[in-house]
Order: sequence, then C-alpha cells, then structure tokens
Amino acid sequence: MRLFLAVTVLLAGITGALASEVGDDGLHKQAWFATTFRDIKEDMATAKAEGKRLALIFEQRGCIYCKQVHEKVLTDPEVRDFIKDNYMVVQYNLYGDEEVIDLDGEALTEKTAARKWRVTFTPTIFFMPEEADGKKDVGASTVAVMPGAFRKGTFLDMFQWVQKKGYETDEGFQRYHARRIVERREAGEKNTD
Repeated sequence: MRLFLAVTVLLAGITGALASEVGDDGLHKQAWFATTFRDIKEDMATAKAEGKRLALIFEQRGCIYCKQVHEKVLTDPEVRDFIKDNYMVVQYNLYGDEEVIDLDGEALTEKTAARKWRVTFTPTIFFMPEEADGKKDVGASTVAVMPGAFRKGTFLDMFQWVQKKGYETDEGFQRYHARRIVERREAGEKNTD
C-alpha cells in the first residue's frame, strides 16, 4: 500500500510539473513572456534595447495546439533558453479586448488586430523586424509568420532562422529547416523534425 501511495504521489507531481499554467483569460502562460501595454513600436524598441527581437504569439482559450506548444515545446530547456535569450515574446488573445497600438498607429483590440493581421489559426507567431517605418501595419511588416503548432525541431529552427536573419538570404526557411534536419541526423539526434 505504501508503494502504491508513493507511486501515486510521484506521478501526480510529474503530471503537475508537465501541465502548463493557465491564466484567468484561459490562455496557457510562460513566466518569461513579457507583459506590456501592447504598443508594437514601443515593444520593438524595448526588445531592441535588450538585444532581442520581438515575437507576438496569438492564442485562444481551449486551444489544444497552444497547450501542446506550451507543454511539449516551450518547456524544453533548449527551446525555452534560446527564445528567452533572443526574443521578447508578447502573448495576444485571438478574441481578447485589450487595446493594441499597431505599427501604423491605429488603436485596435486584440481581436480586431487578429482580423486585420489575418490570424486564422492558433497558435500563430509573428516575428517582427528590428526596425519599422511606422507606415505599414504588423501584418505587412513581419519578417516571418509561424502559423500552427510544430514540434521542437521546426519550432526552434524558425526562431533561429529569424534570429540569424535568414529571411535576408537566399536560403528560405524550408531549405534552412531541411539542412538543419540533416545536420541533426548526422549528429545522431533523434526526432529531428
């Protein structure tokens, strides 16, 4: 009986450690996500001052794909540490009412920003440029968009590709990712996606 109780307590602890925290808005949270006033120009300037890039992630309550990203990808130390070191991530609610100031100066709610920027799936991550002229909105200014939940390799490759400014080279993301898969396989890594 004692062994059963010990195993039950251990499993409950492991399950609790793997579950992601959910906020009052129903969105899964990471303690290292930035809390801002959602003024995109200001957020870009803050990220740049910290030597980072700005990434905006749209999620929604009850999103099984968002939960998967939070519990299986963002908790991976390699992914988490790379993103924390190189990005300021701000979370948006696909159906939220908090005010957002777009790069072009327009005041929106999170949900109207999502429509304006053509977010149709969650999670969706917008990777912002280091600088913007303020004439174009976020949707027209992004250097890359990652729509959907991907596993560790694809997810990390996208963040690394943007950080290395791969979008300014002839090696598009698909080629970069394919090359990285081969490199990981040759290094003996499993699950190289």
